[in-house]
Amino acid sequence: CYNMAVMGKRVHYYTSLKNALVWLMTLCLVGSAVTRIVFACLKGPGDTLEVWSQIVLPVAATLLYVCIVLFAGKEHLYRTAIPVWLIIIYYAFRPHDIIGNENILMIMLFATVLFFCGVLYTIVISGRVSKPWLLLAVFGIGVAINTWLIHANGIHAPISKDLLPDLLLFSGCFVMTFAIRVHPRNEYHPTWGDRCDGRRVRTLSAMSQVSPYIMVGRNESANLFAESFEITHIDRYIRQKRRDGYTNFGIMHVMLAAYCRGVCKFPAMNRFLSGQKVYSRGDDIQFCLTVKKEMSVDAPDTVIKVHLNPRDTSIDVYNKLQKAVEEVKNTPLDSNMDNTAGVLAMIPGVILKFVVWLLKLLDYFGLLPKFLLEVSPFHGSVFLTSMGSLGIPPIYHHLYDFGNLPVFGAFGCKRRSLEVLEDGSIVQRKYVDCKFTLDERIVDGYYYAAFFKHYKRIMARPELLDNPPEEVLKDID
Repeated sequence: CYNMAVMGKRVHYYTSLKNALVWLMTLCLVGSAVTRIVFACLKGPGDTLEVWSQIVLPVAATLLYVCIVLFAGKEHLYRTAIPVWLIIIYYAFRPHDIIGNENILMIMLFATVLFFCGVLYTIVISGRVSKPWLLLAVFGIGVAINTWLIHANGIHAPISKDLLPDLLLFSGCFVMTFAIRVHPRNEYHPTWGDRCDGRRVRTLSAMSQVSPYIMVGRNESANLFAESFEITHIDRYIRQKRRDGYTNFGIMHVMLAAYCRGVCKFPAMNRFLSGQKVYSRGDDIQFCLTVKKEMSVDAPDTVIKVHLNPRDTSIDVYNKLQKAVEEVKNTPLDSNMDNTAGVLAMIPGVILKFVVWLLKLLDYFGLLPKFLLEVSPFHGSVFLTSMGSLGIPPIYHHLYDFGNLPVFGAFGCKRRSLEVLEDGSIVQRKYVDCKFTLDERIVDGYYYAAFFKHYKRIMARPELLDNPPEEVLKDID
């Protein structure tokens, strides 16, 4: 079950654009950047190191802080630690010209204080400490350091052109401290190490954390699983749904709805592995499906991605899937996935190889843009394909080393089987064979076995899918 005790230890701060203090902070920090540039122009050019460390670096850090607060302050306020560390680097360059490189003890003390400020800010803004007022101490130390540097440099005016940019900077940061609010507890919000498409699972066993570094490739870590489902009840269920007006309702919708229902009880099935770390998608079950515009050899195909939820009923799954399929079939082959692939196809082969390598690198560190994750058929929770529509048995489909898709399933044609009962009588039953390729690094074999046993029980009673689940378990922290 969900580890509320662990999640409850961390608070999540945010800022709102409706707060006037945020805009006052923006005015102060933008003013700091502008005055720093203006005074630098009036002073004249210095050496290259001075320009980059005392002008470009603080201006970039200041504007980056503003951008993070304005555009990502609702969910990613913790990222303001990045520009704060850049400001610390800016200050680290300042004492050398004032106290000299010979006074090693003073430089070490100065560096220690700066490092302490950066660590304290990062800890507080990341929510590990539920006392945002501690940020006032960080900025207070910054003001004291700045004042000391100004007077150590022989400047005694209350506000000089050397002091004004930093004064505006710290004034804005002071104001920002009072604009910070706390998200309600027990609600998940991103933090360091999370991706835009998943939350990192941090309480795994040591072996589960080490094994992705040993079994690096997704296919070399794959397990193959085969199962046959008796579909007599499912056929009756499908016929009833079609009589109710859902004319295209089929076994694909039942299997998907059953998978979603299985995730209710086994939430770790919605994990994925990326960058040798395990992540959870939470309630976002991303289903991928290949769709052909026409059932012919020459007909083009594309891939659709549908966002399902563990609380979805079979009708919810049907409506979401039908909407996505109809959008593809009733329009030219210009979906976002096709357009993205078309752009890549125009790149020369040698350059394309580098581009793909770069995309893999960005994906490894969780830096791939969200719009690319959305159009990628290689990123998702489960890929399910119907071999029955092609008139062939199911296959074990490989997983993709690019992306993070951990489960690939295929099901074949319906088949009939004669079986002997205990009393010696013979009965004919109808089955559908399914085969799954599973990334064993997201959960162990026992968990997979428990999930598929539960999945089979749901498939035997499809009427359960008419109503939302009574309980949806959450993955561990």
